[in-house]
Amino acid sequence: MAKIGAIFWDIGGVLLSNAWDREQRQCTLKQFGLDEVEFESRHEMLVSSLERGKISLQEYLERTIFYRPRAFTPDAFKEFMFSLSKPIPETLQLAKDLSRSCRYLMSTINNESKELNLFRIQTFGLREIFSLFVSSCFVGLRKPEDAIYRLSLEITQRPPEESCFIDDRPLNLDTAVRLGMHAIQMKNAQQLRHDLQQLGVAA
Repeated sequence: MAKIGAIFWDIGGVLLSNAWDREQRQCTLKQFGLDEVEFESRHEMLVSSLERGKISLQEYLERTIFYRPRAFTPDAFKEFMFSLSKPIPETLQLAKDLSRSCRYLMSTINNESKELNLFRIQTFGLREIFSLFVSSCFVGLRKPEDAIYRLSLEITQRPPEESCFIDDRPLNLDTAVRLGMHAIQMKNAQQLRHDLQQLGVAA
């Protein structure tokens, strides 16, 4: 088996809670007393543009929430959105340990809007762990599209057989495997550490 030299990480569901997934959306809609069906129909039409960086978070909110008067402000809504981001401490520590070992190129491959992505990178110290962020909002591509994985490998100049991708969603892992990368589905930190060790990856 080829020696792993690069580890690509999803962020939401692996290192941190999800940024703006169904759970976070439902919590926010409940907090502000908004109709879920009405919101979701608008969200589904705009989420791809948001995560590809084609529209800003402000534009997205204007079209999904503030297309009519509300009893709360956009700033209050965004503040609550951002507050839902929480760390997964055990996995973050594992990523830090691997980064500090200087044995592996550490990069992300993740789908997030620009504003949430930058907030999460800054708030949770992700620049201390990763040398590269292949985020959908920066590259205009989203998982599980082949192109975002190919771009990650091309930018880092790493062959797929020497690369490992970690994600919590099987569909995203399927693409990585099809391209020849090793893939690990994140369930918990202990399992992740064990599966990495099986690939010869350790701090």
